[in-house]
Amino acid sequence: MNTTKWAVDPTHSEIGFKVKHMMFTNVSGQFANFTAEAQTNGDSFDDAKFTFSGDIDSVSTGNADRDGHLQSADFFDAAQFPKLTFESTSFTKKNEGEYKLEGNLTVHGVTKPVTLDAEFGGIAKDPWGNIKAGFSITGKLNRKDFGLTWNSALETGGVLVGEEVKLAIELQFVKQ
Repeated sequence: MNTTKWAVDPTHSEIGFKVKHMMFTNVSGQFANFTAEAQTNGDSFDDAKFTFSGDIDSVSTGNADRDGHLQSADFFDAAQFPKLTFESTSFTKKNEGEYKLEGNLTVHGVTKPVTLDAEFGGIAKDPWGNIKAGFSITGKLNRKDFGLTWNSALETGGVLVGEEVKLAIELQFVKQ
């Protein structure tokens, strides 16, 4: 079967995350500049291959000071490690519309295997004749596994920034 390439539609996609702040609330952020693509056998996403790359200097949490701190050497170190990348190793169907996405995530110069949950929303033609496919992807990872270890102790106990990062990713692909 022929290989089909799918390019991300960045205007209908987002790469989001949440991290605990002061142990009791979440701070949300996203990466504004990114690329992603998928390769499939025909229009079937079974066993698809996915790649992703995000620009660290595009991290946005709605607070310029916090964004600058995240881009600094305390966290992502955008000057030395300007991108985070993901390359899938498998995409396995669990149930109808539900998949397990496994791959290698590289952040801060550290590559680790991750497993994410993917919900396939389907394939449809938009009003302009483009064939599109949609996915919602979620998962959790520990930022310390990738060398993002900065923190500050709180007077009341605990730490300023949680270790667990929750991912919330919406991807819309356009068939090429």
